[in-house]
Amino acid sequence: MKIENVNNERHTDCHDAKVAVVILNWNGRKIMEEFLPSVVKHTNSKQTKIIVADNGSTDDSLEFLSQKFPDIEQIILDKNYGFAGGYNHALKTVNAKYFVLLNSDVEVTDGWLEPLVSYLDENGNVAACMPKILSYVQKMHFEYAGAAGGFIDKYGYPFCRGRILTNVEQDDRQYDKPVNVFWTTGACMIIRSEIYNRLKGFDEDFFAHMEEIDLCWRIQHAGYSLMCIPQSTVFHLGGGTLNADNPKKTYFNFRNNLFMLVKNLPQRKFKTTIFIRILLDIVSAIIFLLSFRFSHFAAVVKAHFHFYKSAGILKQKRKEILELSQTDEIQNIYPKSIVFHFFRSRKNLKFSEIRFK
Repeated sequence: MKIENVNNERHTDCHDAKVAVVILNWNGRKIMEEFLPSVVKHTNSKQTKIIVADNGSTDDSLEFLSQKFPDIEQIILDKNYGFAGGYNHALKTVNAKYFVLLNSDVEVTDGWLEPLVSYLDENGNVAACMPKILSYVQKMHFEYAGAAGGFIDKYGYPFCRGRILTNVEQDDRQYDKPVNVFWTTGACMIIRSEIYNRLKGFDEDFFAHMEEIDLCWRIQHAGYSLMCIPQSTVFHLGGGTLNADNPKKTYFNFRNNLFMLVKNLPQRKFKTTIFIRILLDIVSAIIFLLSFRFSHFAAVVKAHFHFYKSAGILKQKRKEILELSQTDEIQNIYPKSIVFHFFRSRKNLKFSEIRFK
């Protein structure tokens, strides 16, 4: 089934399902050929449907899907809206109790979905869950984008249970206990559709990168919590759209992190945190410059230029979030600098060594 040129709020005429697994694709024909078979094989509940939302691809993704997976529903967007906008536009057409946002470069395992759905069924205060994310390349190690649950430090730097900055741990089942987290990864997360829709989904001004952390922060403002359920395991390739060496990724990470902080920080911490974070960004830019990574230096400068340019709209978004906030005490924020702690440990810091109190 195809829903073409989605740029309004039409709903599909297909049957409703309890769970909709929605894979956002952009020119990912080869990726889907490798990873989609595992999703089809291990997602066989009658209450679940699989959907590929195409973000304006120009390759032969859609022809491939139609030929090899004719039973998978297609939502065809009229252009590339980025990760944030792509999901927002696609999910407006989907009827399900739970949305599963699944990257196209994720290999799922037998029984991956049931523990996530069961946990949401049994815990009404939990808005979203994620599985344990392992590396597709090194399957005994955690994967960078999520590992066993996401957290941030007081200055907004994200890290994970199983991955502190660039130090990725081996999975020795040391993090197999379900745990409350600060953010669930956009690589694979299941979220209540009612909450996603009520919070208006991702902030489309982010385009890509950190939009899920911003959404998770807003979810906690609304009084809900988030969980990692390691009884579910998937393998993530990662870096399929932008790798770490791409200055465009540097730009998005620096700009969107500032966007997120301005929108969500409590008033009593706002001025001090933003001031220190800007100083830290200046230090990062100088390091890029001194190491002759000129394109990344320029990316940081560009990120800050667009951040200051967006001050007005960010102020309005912050006002709306804080007015509706149910709590000012957001949990699972590391009260120190994870960056300082990381370099003090000579880059060998593990999550088990972190103390939040």
